Amino acid sequence: MRYGLYLPNFGAFGDPKTLVSLAVDAEANGWDGFFIWDHIAGFDNTMVDPWVGLAAVAQATERIRIGTTVTPVPRRRPQKLARETASIDRLSDGRLTFGVGIGEGAGEYDNLGEEASLIARGEMLDEALEVITRLWSGETVDHRGTHYRVEGARFLPVPVQTPRIPIWVGGFWPHRKPMRRAAAWDGVIPLFSAGDEEVRLRELRQCIDYVRAHRRDDAPFDVVYMGITPGDNPERAREIVARYHSTGATWWLESIAPYRFDEGFAEPWDLQALRERVLQGPPRID
Repeated sequence: MRYGLYLPNFGAFGDPKTLVSLAVDAEANGWDGFFIWDHIAGFDNTMVDPWVGLAAVAQATERIRIGTTVTPVPRRRPQKLARETASIDRLSDGRLTFGVGIGEGAGEYDNLGEEASLIARGEMLDEALEVITRLWSGETVDHRGTHYRVEGARFLPVPVQTPRIPIWVGGFWPHRKPMRRAAAWDGVIPLFSAGDEEVRLRELRQCIDYVRAHRRDDAPFDVVYMGITPGDNPERAREIVARYHSTGATWWLESIAPYRFDEGFAEPWDLQALRERVLQGPPRID
């Protein structure tokens, strides 16, 4: 089991210096990962670009794994993402994980002239991942697809990690398509819209079984669960994490923003209180 932080790139965290200071504190206090959202509009509109923020975090840290949870690939150009991810992977000496999804919300799609169709966005994500991973190879790429065209492109330098930067795919369970997509890559970030802990544990097991049934090989595969534990009650925190680990989760991402998918945000955000949770360290069960 590995332990990371999961936080927005807006609001109390909408400044790159804040992200850097939190990442430094996280690394010093035993966390294994530092993952930020990828939003560009909406919420309170106080945002930091995730790739600029992660570049700064990569430079300020040495051990902790970094990444996005998740990047809405269909509203970005795959060639630009290939450059950004390769650059940050090299800057971090091979510590980047690339979390991807189709995204949601009219504020970042319809209102900005992006593709509104969920079906089309799924197609764009699949095709973009093909383009990105081929560009990571350093070989010359020619691609003519439904949504993207590449002719004679060769991108150097290549990422540090081989065979590629790990790709985690996010999506809401029980939707099957994103889970089948995740099975083809390196990890899944399943989201659950409602339910108490017993319901979520049951749904997590169903999701894991479904993804594993669609895996094509026995390569390492991550199952990422995002939740909240009481940092001031280590015993209870370990009990919570142990239940998800026994169900099959390999990463616990602690949400240090007061947010739940079924309840929304709790305001106001107290940055110092959130930092204190970081300083309390991860709820390790091993």
